[in-house]
Amino acid sequence: MIRTKKNLFMILICILLLGVVILYSYNASRSETLEIGVFVGSNWDVANANSYTIMDKAIERFERQNPDIKVHYYSGIPKEDYAEWLAGKMLIGKMPDVFMVLEDDFNKLASMGELKDLSTLMSRDAGFDKEAYYQTVLDTGTYYGKQYALPYEAVPNLMFVNKTLLQKEGISVPDNDWSWEDLYAICTKVTKDTNHDGILDQYGLYNYHWTEAVYANGASLFDKDGRQSFFTDERVEEAIKFVMKIEGVNKGNKVTQEDFDNGNVAFMPLPFSEYRTYKTYPYRIKKYTNFQWDCITLPAGSEGNNTSEINTLLIGISANTKKEAAAWAFLKTLTYDKDIQMDVFRYSQGASVLKNVTQSKEAEEILQQDMEESEKVIDTTLLNRVLEEGIIVPKFQNYTEAMAVAENDINQMIEGEKSIESSLKILQRSMKRYLAQ
Repeated sequence: MIRTKKNLFMILICILLLGVVILYSYNASRSETLEIGVFVGSNWDVANANSYTIMDKAIERFERQNPDIKVHYYSGIPKEDYAEWLAGKMLIGKMPDVFMVLEDDFNKLASMGELKDLSTLMSRDAGFDKEAYYQTVLDTGTYYGKQYALPYEAVPNLMFVNKTLLQKEGISVPDNDWSWEDLYAICTKVTKDTNHDGILDQYGLYNYHWTEAVYANGASLFDKDGRQSFFTDERVEEAIKFVMKIEGVNKGNKVTQEDFDNGNVAFMPLPFSEYRTYKTYPYRIKKYTNFQWDCITLPAGSEGNNTSEINTLLIGISANTKKEAAAWAFLKTLTYDKDIQMDVFRYSQGASVLKNVTQSKEAEEILQQDMEESEKVIDTTLLNRVLEEGIIVPKFQNYTEAMAVAENDINQMIEGEKSIESSLKILQRSMKRYLAQ
């Protein structure tokens, strides 16, 4: 009798274990795994101690809301190796379901058919409103009028201002509606030989690029699809002439990064990501400790506004994914979820791509963290303005090669080695070989 009961007990245990195995196998067959493409470090090439924090929090949130879906990514891929890693996945037909898209690679991946057209997914999702994004950054993910990626993080360019130097010279920090004329007047006043040894040692401006003058003068170098170039636009010519004029203030002296770091230069354009990095502890003690500084808009040209370039990090879905619904849900978590987008301010160096997040009081409070009380934080009104009004540079397939040619030719014009008008006409003709067909 005892043996019979023991045998019956063992049979029940076996049945229970078999049920557990069957249930586990059933649930495992129902669950799906999303593969994610992501790189380590900052997209903006500044220090970042929280590389995976936002992604890990997004995954935790997503898996909690979708218990039948698991999200997996390979860690440790540096940004500089990411494009090659992604190309390797593409060659063997194993593209991640959802993946980060470097701005320079977007047009290439879209033209090769590797990115899913999101237009239908966006239009049929009642819980999605594309108006939540800044239009400028949303447009970075479009290719020939179709949306192939959504923006995840944005970084506009701003003008770094050495407030200590201006104060010493009795000059107020310009407001955010300042112009080329204002910049030139200040540079003329502050550029001088302060120790009277016959050599200039204080300057107005460092690292101001001719493209920044072009964009602030209301001009573009290429159309959105990279099919036309506009180097003969009068506004482009005027911008180059302005750069020559303001470079002339230095009387042939080459201003260096060291000059700026030592507090001897009034202005320098820089990305918002550097503002965030070097305004906060501990990185602020490594740079710019001998003077107070802040950021404002770039100066407007005579035909333009206080406009500057915006760079974005995009995220897309593989055109060949077999998990479309799950991929779209996770893409929304990264780019559309307000809490995750607020984490962009908390753990990265860029700005959120959602208007109501960037404009929020919470975002401003996050920006103020780890800054000295005496330091003025960049207000969200300014950040909102530069994101609303900024320019997105079209990175078509041959953009890098085209700009290398333009850079060489225009630098020669700025240095006085070529006439501007005729050289721009020649440059315009040479661009045809690089434009999209």
